[in-house]
Amino acid sequence: MAHHTARSGYRDLVKRLNKFPQGAPPSELLFKILAILMNEREASLVARLPIRPFSAERAARAWKTTADEARKTLEDLASRAVLLDVRGRKRQIYALPPPMAGFFEFSMMRTRGDVDQKTLAELYYQYITVEEDFIKALFVQGETQLGRVFVQEPVLSNDNALHVLDYERASEVVRTASHRGVGLCYCRHKMQHAGRACDAPLEICMTFNNVASSLIRHGYARSVDVAEGLDLLQQAYDANLVQFGENVQRRVSFICNCCGCCCEAMIAARRFGILHPVHTSNFLPRVDAAICTGCGECVTACPVEAMTLVSANDPRHPRKKTAKLAEDVCLGCGVCARVCKTKSIRLVSRPERVITPLHSTHRAVMMAVERGKLQNLIFDNQALLSHRAMAAVLGVVLKLPPLKRAMAARQMKSRYLLALIERLKL
Repeated sequence: MAHHTARSGYRDLVKRLNKFPQGAPPSELLFKILAILMNEREASLVARLPIRPFSAERAARAWKTTADEARKTLEDLASRAVLLDVRGRKRQIYALPPPMAGFFEFSMMRTRGDVDQKTLAELYYQYITVEEDFIKALFVQGETQLGRVFVQEPVLSNDNALHVLDYERASEVVRTASHRGVGLCYCRHKMQHAGRACDAPLEICMTFNNVASSLIRHGYARSVDVAEGLDLLQQAYDANLVQFGENVQRRVSFICNCCGCCCEAMIAARRFGILHPVHTSNFLPRVDAAICTGCGECVTACPVEAMTLVSANDPRHPRKKTAKLAEDVCLGCGVCARVCKTKSIRLVSRPERVITPLHSTHRAVMMAVERGKLQNLIFDNQALLSHRAMAAVLGVVLKLPPLKRAMAARQMKSRYLLALIERLKL
């Protein structure tokens, strides 16, 4: 009976997380992970929290306790990066981040003695990389994904640069953020404990805006200014790392600098490339076979194995090789162009521009529509702070393309929303 009681809080939390687009499939490994990050009572409390931002008073009502008691518990959870806390002009606001990108990563963004990070790293590796249910649910379901790739700006030609919008530049994210933080790379730190890490830079995981503010406050990230942020980007470029960031145009909350061997997004891109688990940049590399020497540097550098060497079909040099691109799995990061010594690889614009959601609410709604979870996002009172938040979500829904609006209406089975969508046809 005690064992059943101890697990019930974790089961409630898993059910709660899986009502939203970025969930976590139930697994014995997941229960072990959650047991390291929080005790059963805390899991039970977190399971009753909204996933949209909320106040201590809102948590107190959900927990049937006083605001002061709720605030104390919330601050403790925020100090361990289970929750994020945002200091608004009038009051403190809290948010429960998804597991990824969220409290899974935060737990490994610094060295700490209050949890067994080696055991946690092994569990993450088994749950995410070996079991695969989580990584499939995160990266493969639906068309709208969590993250996108930023093109390596140093390899852009003057002509390319004219076609790059500000939100497509990692450097612009660094320059315009209200807060900038750097912490340990979750992926490589995890692999380090598991004995599988590469030698790429470790302190290079970048967070921004409200997420950075909370992580900096609790010591999970170190505050950096614009100059150091840009220096970190240059370090990433020099190490041929891929910039993988939040798939939104405004107020990007993270940019990871990813290697092909440790990063879960890159691993997913290799395993499920044709399913487009990561949104690409708006560029593709083009190989000039007349110049390419077939050295293979681009093949080695590509994090998703989109480059291969094939016969150059040169009768005068029958053994000559040339690089060939698999466009359907290419991320458009530009690493291959950077390492090419003969300059035989250049970036060209994709035929169709990749669409990036405007902000996190827009992305969450699109993901919810595609994953059949929109009804939870809109009608679950724990997910919404007020009718104002509901109006914001509905506003995004009504701006979706017609097909996705129709999908949204079917999922919610709401005459009210259907009537609004019908009015847009006029």
